[in-house]
Amino acid sequence: MTAAAPTTADVWMIVAIAFLFVVLVFLSVAEMSLSRMSKPKAQALADTGQRGGSSLVGLVSRPERWVNPLLLSVNVAQTIQATLTGVVAGRLFGAPGVAIGVVLNVVVFFVFAEAVPKTYAVQHTDRAALGTARLTSVLVGFAPLRLVSRSLIGLTNVIVKGKGLEQGPFVGEQEFLGIVEAAAEEEIIEHEERELIESIIEFGDTVVREIMIPRPDVVAVSSNVSIDAALDVAFEHGYSRMPVTRETETDDDVMGIAYAKDLMRAVRAGNGGEPVESLVRKAVVVPENKPVSKLMRDMQREHFHMALVADEYGSIAGLVTLEDCLEELVGEIVDEHDDEDPDVRQLGNGESLVDAGMSVSDFNDHFDARLPDEDWDTVGGFVFGTLEHVPEPGESLEHDGWRFTVVELEGRRIRSVKLSPVIESGQD
Repeated sequence: MTAAAPTTADVWMIVAIAFLFVVLVFLSVAEMSLSRMSKPKAQALADTGQRGGSSLVGLVSRPERWVNPLLLSVNVAQTIQATLTGVVAGRLFGAPGVAIGVVLNVVVFFVFAEAVPKTYAVQHTDRAALGTARLTSVLVGFAPLRLVSRSLIGLTNVIVKGKGLEQGPFVGEQEFLGIVEAAAEEEIIEHEERELIESIIEFGDTVVREIMIPRPDVVAVSSNVSIDAALDVAFEHGYSRMPVTRETETDDDVMGIAYAKDLMRAVRAGNGGEPVESLVRKAVVVPENKPVSKLMRDMQREHFHMALVADEYGSIAGLVTLEDCLEELVGEIVDEHDDEDPDVRQLGNGESLVDAGMSVSDFNDHFDARLPDEDWDTVGGFVFGTLEHVPEPGESLEHDGWRFTVVELEGRRIRSVKLSPVIESGQD
């Protein structure tokens, strides 16, 4: 195979390809380094007087300004470079030039204009980000480029109905959690920090029903008991607030909340014999499907620590406290008044005694199981709903390699369940 002599046009196209190669190297370094740069780190580099620091802060603070223009520039440069490479290779080598052009594009440009620059940016993020920040700011500030980028995103939003990507494609929730997991494995962040980040992400999807104390477990006092008796109940359980109920013909109606501090003041004033209903404060009632994040903001803004939870029919289904909300973020909070009664107790031989009030999500995390959490909030609810009747102690069911055996009942409510692994026949 003999190559044809390059013409002047060929030479200029080769020069253009070499220029585009340099451009692609720069864009690869900029894209990777900026995506890995955090706002605090950028600000710290700027505060030390590093060249390009102010430009870097501007880019990192507003990623929507550079993400789409930069990606568009990369795509345009790659397309032009691939086209020119194919044309030149075809003119110089004839039919085999097509294969030569493909090899150049795949091997040379991918390795040296994509993989190598991005690897460098990962290993030297600070240096790469500072070195590319100023020129990147000029590039993404180019009005025609920004206009074309916005127009293409607008076209995407027309084709794909819905909210669209007004500010470009960013990392989704699962991708973000994957990044966090990788960061923890590489010891960039502590495992405790990873768990907190994961809790915050999951926190946004949690509703009050999932964290509330169910009505049967709520410690309350009747409205006709004395203040002395109510204070004794508060001391016994270590509560600062308790619901006060009033008996009706059909049910116990929760009329409000009694504060322990009010009870103590009344006793100190010599009014301990009066009925507790005289000290009842109005209770906040929230729907059971209210997001916990919104409830916490309401608690902060309106200064309350406890709320009654109502179901869709208006009946009181349970109770939720500020501590319950916080525990969703930081884990179980045990104080001097709490009895440590773990949800899971090991029985030996791979068996466990599980509190039926344990949430399905916590059960799945603890046992690496796959109980459905769309229909049931607790393990007891899962067993009851799957059996479709009030079980008897000793009754069991199997699901996903586990046997659930009812151990204790309280009325119609399942209190505890024995969990055993199902041994397949013929398995040693």
